[in-house]
Amino acid sequence: MDRIKKIWTTLCLTLVNVVLFAPSAFAQVAAADNDFSMKKYIALASGLGLAIAAGLGATGQGKAAAAAMEGMARNPSAGGRLFTTLILSLALIESLVIYSLVISIMLIGKL
Repeated sequence: MDRIKKIWTTLCLTLVNVVLFAPSAFAQVAAADNDFSMKKYIALASGLGLAIAAGLGATGQGKAAAAAMEGMARNPSAGGRLFTTLILSLALIESLVIYSLVISIMLIGKL
């Protein structure tokens, strides 16, 4: 289990580094590009952003539901409180995915 955490941590840190440092590498090229070449990057960013948000949101919802079901199985008398907390957490996770959808629609509107 510890090895899996290390792999995920390394993967996440690598992804963060790519996201943070890649724009600065392309900054000089972007000044010389025309408007058409920037449109493909906007479309790519909105598509990838929504795909990542939906995938990770679904993963988070699955883990939240699994943990709630496990908690209800262990302590059936706490089912009502766990259900309320589960619905609230699922709504918050889904709101983040919807927020990503709104951002993607706004980016597509710039095309």
